[in-house]
Amino acid sequence: MGGCFNKANTAGAPSSAAAPDADGFDNIVMLTDSYKVTHHLQYPPGTTKIYSYFESRGGAYEEVCFFGLQYFLKRYLVGKVVTMDKINAAERYLKDHFSHPTWGYDEKLFNRGAWEYIVKQKGGMLPISIKAVPEGTVVPYKNVLFTMENTDDECFWLTNYLETLLVQIWYPTTVCTQSREQKKIIMRYLQSTGTPEVIEKGLHLFKLHDFGFRGVSSVESAATGSAAHLVNFLGTDTLTALACIKEYYGETGCAFSIPASEHSTMTSWGREKEVDAMRNMLEKYPKGLVACVSDSYDIFQACEKYWGTELKDMIEKRDGVLIVRPDSGELPDIVLQVLKTLEGRFGSSKTPTGHRLLPPCIRVIQSDGIDIKSLEMILKAMSDAGWAADNLAFGSGGALLQKLHRDTQKCAFKCSYACVKGEGVDVVKDPITDPGKKSKKGRLTLECESGMWTTVAEGKGDIAKDMLKTIFRNGELLVDEKFTAIKQRASVGL
Repeated sequence: MGGCFNKANTAGAPSSAAAPDADGFDNIVMLTDSYKVTHHLQYPPGTTKIYSYFESRGGAYEEVCFFGLQYFLKRYLVGKVVTMDKINAAERYLKDHFSHPTWGYDEKLFNRGAWEYIVKQKGGMLPISIKAVPEGTVVPYKNVLFTMENTDDECFWLTNYLETLLVQIWYPTTVCTQSREQKKIIMRYLQSTGTPEVIEKGLHLFKLHDFGFRGVSSVESAATGSAAHLVNFLGTDTLTALACIKEYYGETGCAFSIPASEHSTMTSWGREKEVDAMRNMLEKYPKGLVACVSDSYDIFQACEKYWGTELKDMIEKRDGVLIVRPDSGELPDIVLQVLKTLEGRFGSSKTPTGHRLLPPCIRVIQSDGIDIKSLEMILKAMSDAGWAADNLAFGSGGALLQKLHRDTQKCAFKCSYACVKGEGVDVVKDPITDPGKKSKKGRLTLECESGMWTTVAEGKGDIAKDMLKTIFRNGELLVDEKFTAIKQRASVGL
């Protein structure tokens, strides 16, 4: 299977007499924690089944918007993913990795025979079954989101071997969840300051724009994180998200952007010609939306003298909207000061709630220092000062895609059931030092009655009511979600 991020560029790389390491980062045998390589020796004798689950055990937000599993399944697990070349490459690494200067290397540590079994008996396809809630579904935290178990008795060890890779869906799920929480805040202030028509027209979907590519740790993080944000909004400058959504969720036309300046394109004109740089923006983009960073030297002079005087007639006659971007200053004061300065030159009207709104030809975007807390702080300050929320859009970079971690929603993957010597065993973790880490026991179902979600444990659930559906089995993806359906689920309740 092809992939957006699955091939290293080896052009110009030095030649080596060593055997090639098959597929580099795509070797499923290597996509785990070191210690898991040794776990096949640690389960009780006679173990034939390991059943585990993924959940958000709590965290910052009570509602979790599940997203990203399909990407990881298509990218890493679907098809013939185990080969002899990959096994050999992994073994070379592991022999070095587990060698000790005194005790040497223990051949039993690497479960080579079991991996060869998958190649010879399963055609290289992973004997695993995964059930999951449909992506985009919003579920209260502390509920199961997906389960995984082996389908071949010889491969009981494989379930939790794959934990390391699949728990990485904490990232797109958490980005999606936090983005949705910001959407709630924006919608609330649009309504309370008198512009519900913005929501009715779908324009609120452009009120939080992703600028996060440069602020994340990898290209893959940028792609999956921005895709997660786009479950809730329509604006991004992270182009890799478009490729991710097209290849892994089967759709295009899910994200948009506009021409915009940066400091290099403005300051290269020099301080004395800043107004010429601004005029150039209006001339080069004579219609539509265009954003211009305006704090290169003096944001207030830019708003009052340049935009508000010398270029005012061009802006008002232009077929489109100029979006002024301050990029420094204390929050929320800078936003209020820019709005007041622009109002002094362009005027304002009143919404039905009495909040002031700049004319349609001009708006503001604040992208410096924006996270979920500052976003709400700014909107509250605007409302308190009599400004409508529709005057402003937000951009967010590192905070949107990177200012979070696995414990933001306390995401975890735990074994809850095993079969040992033919007998089912309900498995639980229950540390006296942290009751919050107590795990669920037995086979699980996720049920929803009258809008109330419940995880039923210990095999006591009603399979007919289970919202978890089998989406992957023995190397095959059984459900291929489209991005539009995921977006529709995520919007329920907003």
